[in-house]
Amino acid sequence: MSVRRLPVYIVADCSGSMAGEPIESVKAGIRTLHSELMGDPSAVESAYLSVITFDSGARQVVPLTDLTAFELPNLHAAGTTSLGEALRTLLRCIDTEVRKTTGEQKGDWRPLIFLLTDGNPTDDWRAAADELKSRRVGNVIAVACGDALDPSVLKNLSETVLLMKDVTPNAFSAFFRWVSASIQQTSAKCGTNVSGAPAPMALPPPPPQIVIVP
Repeated sequence: MSVRRLPVYIVADCSGSMAGEPIESVKAGIRTLHSELMGDPSAVESAYLSVITFDSGARQVVPLTDLTAFELPNLHAAGTTSLGEALRTLLRCIDTEVRKTTGEQKGDWRPLIFLLTDGNPTDDWRAAADELKSRRVGNVIAVACGDALDPSVLKNLSETVLLMKDVTPNAFSAFFRWVSASIQQTSAKCGTNVSGAPAPMALPPPPPQIVIVP
């Protein structure tokens, strides 16, 4: 019987406004995230990681991958903020990669989705946001980075919206360590869940650099 996986999708804004220190901090954060998860046996057993980036378009730069085979993508910042295309790409990836429950086997756990962006969308995003929210394909945590984006925009695609005004390397490092802790706690719950019910999302308190948008 195959292991029930915990799919984790990182959806990262790589538009031009992320150039320089912010994009380097995201790369370092993903590296730290992977390293910390590799030190947790329950995460290694169940968590699978994917990275989707968006700028003037969107692409899956790392397909859903076992942690032991994960390779850090080389991210670049340029272009505009095609949030709608990012959400459509995410939905397509979930539809093709996440195993469904059948009469013969239980499907994967509900995906964890961490989306971070620093600017207002520049494409048609509302229909994709509505679809993501209505289909409930995963637990979405949306993060507004800096002060250029109105966090209320992200409320259209998730109930869990965070604001990270500080976009220094230390703030991004704290954010990705929090992501790691969230995945580890959720994967541990998956490991002890024998009922077959969906594993609850387990989010620890966010670091001081991040506030929850009411």
